[in-house]
Amino acid sequence: MRPSYHYDTHRETDRSHWPAVRQLMEQLWPVGRSDLKVRVVVSMISLILAKILGVMIPVIYKLIVDALSVENQPIFFPVALVVGYGSAKIMQSLFGELRDLIFVNVSQHARRCVALKTFQHLHALSMAFHLERQTGGLSRIIERGTRGIQFILSFMLFNIIPILLELLLIAIMMTIYFDWKFACITIVTVVLYVASTMLITEWRLKFRREMNQKDTHANTKAIDSLINYETVKYFGNEHHEFQRFDRSLASYEKAAVRSQQSLALLNMCQSLIIGGGSVAIMGLAIIEIQDGVLGLGDFVMANTYMLQLFLPLNFLGFVYREMKQSLIDMDKMFELNEVQSNVIDAEEAVPLMITNGKIEFDRVTFGYSEDRIILNNLSFVVPPGKTVAIVGPSGSGKSTISRLLFRFYDPQKGGIRIDGQDLQRVTQESVRRAIGVVPQDTVLFNDSIGYNVQYGNPLADESKLNEAAKLARIDQFISSLTKGWDTLVGERGLKLSGGEKQRVAIARAILKAPPILVFDEATSALDSQTEKEIQKSLMELAVNRTTIIIAHRLSTIIDADEILVFKEGCIIERGNHDQLLRCSGEYARMWKRQQEAQEYQHRLTTCLEDV
Repeated sequence: MRPSYHYDTHRETDRSHWPAVRQLMEQLWPVGRSDLKVRVVVSMISLILAKILGVMIPVIYKLIVDALSVENQPIFFPVALVVGYGSAKIMQSLFGELRDLIFVNVSQHARRCVALKTFQHLHALSMAFHLERQTGGLSRIIERGTRGIQFILSFMLFNIIPILLELLLIAIMMTIYFDWKFACITIVTVVLYVASTMLITEWRLKFRREMNQKDTHANTKAIDSLINYETVKYFGNEHHEFQRFDRSLASYEKAAVRSQQSLALLNMCQSLIIGGGSVAIMGLAIIEIQDGVLGLGDFVMANTYMLQLFLPLNFLGFVYREMKQSLIDMDKMFELNEVQSNVIDAEEAVPLMITNGKIEFDRVTFGYSEDRIILNNLSFVVPPGKTVAIVGPSGSGKSTISRLLFRFYDPQKGGIRIDGQDLQRVTQESVRRAIGVVPQDTVLFNDSIGYNVQYGNPLADESKLNEAAKLARIDQFISSLTKGWDTLVGERGLKLSGGEKQRVAIARAILKAPPILVFDEATSALDSQTEKEIQKSLMELAVNRTTIIIAHRLSTIIDADEILVFKEGCIIERGNHDQLLRCSGEYARMWKRQQEAQEYQHRLTTCLEDV
């Protein structure tokens, strides 16, 4: 059954971000990577040295101003101070660049590890999840999440922490060189700035969330439309798709305007606080200069400290907002890793051991939902090395057999065994390695023909590749192409015809050479002549292999050892081709209808040729 938990790619979460931060911090100190740990330590040392030099620069600046204010001062002393000032600026910049240079390996490794973990988890989820997913929304979530990881790592370590460290050092310097009033004004200004920034940013995050939600929705609509390009063209619904996408973009536009307007309000509030703090500091400095407590150099130093502090603070609103959004994006991606598959390996699961390939369905009951039972107490056996065909009307449960055999789903009742081993007691990976499939709807990777055929066995050499192509009757087609095996097949194989795609799928299955084969309408897209040729290849491939053929064209299964006739999830007839015809039951009626249709098609073709 499909999982009760449906992952909504558009839903925003209000849960705590600490689990996501905790997972990310683990990547900063990865187990078994001492080289990355050293990089983290060296980066932090470089950061601290850069900030210490940054706090000393205004002091040197003050000394230069004071030295120039003294009459008859030897030129050597101011020049030496200027050289020291320049050296400190250069060293501060170098330590900053060194910090980034060393840490980039850590951030990129963390991004890679988290993205890979999410990718692996998505592949581990059951088919039920992937049937309900929205590809465009998922891709955008992963894209934003991985980008958020790098942002959090870079700005949390190299912006938030440095600002706090710089604030502490400046407060200390203000107290040492001036008095507590300067330090208090600085701290109060910073506290007001940070508090207002956080409060307003929290308020405006709902606009950013809405904007992201609309962005994901619009992206999903666009990708869905492009994936179904052919369907759009078949029905001439380009204008409908444009309108549908435009409605999504219009919603995004409104949300983006509200987000930008709230940002303008935040910037105005920050400017007022920064301006007020600067005026207060400089005003107090002027008063104390007039009273003879401070000199001109002290005024310059105080003003430099304020500029030095408020420049990064002015950036804090952006950093906090983006960090908050990055946490949301990360959390959304990490939330994917919490989605549980409804088909999992048992703790004691062992690899499937194929001895002869006997398949047993024992009183299997299965439905995709509680109110839609597809298979009802179904039992049958496919003897080792034999071929069993399954026929029946649409919705009778034919294709469900292959999905259960591959463990895309588990039955609600009953069991499925291969060589006496219950599929729920062996690993999914070993089951799927033992079974080859040629599906009715062949979907290819957007890569070359060679890549798609070799996907059946990535380690196969060129000779085996050519042999598989020959057996699938696709070798001459490949030879006729300018780029041959390197010819790109396009998105989902759209550059190939249905028959060409199916022959690629057949070659892929031949290359895999598994002990068990499943043909799900494997020749449905082929013409009669090619079908007969490939049918012969499939029969050769099926020799000494346990084979299940899910068929619509009964002419393709007349040589099957046994034919099962399905109806409403039950087997209503079974036997070989001749036995079922003699029974004059459902199979015989299906055969008669197809023979009449084939004869009519033949007469029609003959008439058209005569014309």
